[in-house]
Amino acid sequence: MNVLFFLTPKSEVTYIYEDYKLSQVMDIMEKTGYTAIPMIDRRGHYVGSVTEGDILRVIREKRELSLECVGEIVVANIHRKAQIKPVSATADMVDMIKRALEQNYVPVVDDDNIFSGIITRKDIIQVCYAKAKQYL
Repeated sequence: MNVLFFLTPKSEVTYIYEDYKLSQVMDIMEKTGYTAIPMIDRRGHYVGSVTEGDILRVIREKRELSLECVGEIVVANIHRKAQIKPVSATADMVDMIKRALEQNYVPVVDDDNIFSGIITRKDIIQVCYAKAKQYL
């Protein structure tokens, strides 16, 4: 089995660009209900992920934060505590599962670090469950 078997492609994934303003990211998170979102540059390279915790730290650090201020902060410039590491599309299953144990989702990139999509823990568990049901 290949890691791409589990992939939710980029076209079906909510992601943000590194030049988005913090207010845009907050709106996306509120609308989708996601607590972490992959971030890419305009060439499609995976840059990292932004979490609700990252946003809360910005708000806590900037005590006088107004809506206008939030609209000016570029998301790539905020400190991101969690490092949601990607795997290569050619990674082996062990590496992918190891990452999924540490992260809610695993970004997948090609050999040029171009974002291809994500693999969620749920995707992995669903496949394992289906296989296990065959033996129960």
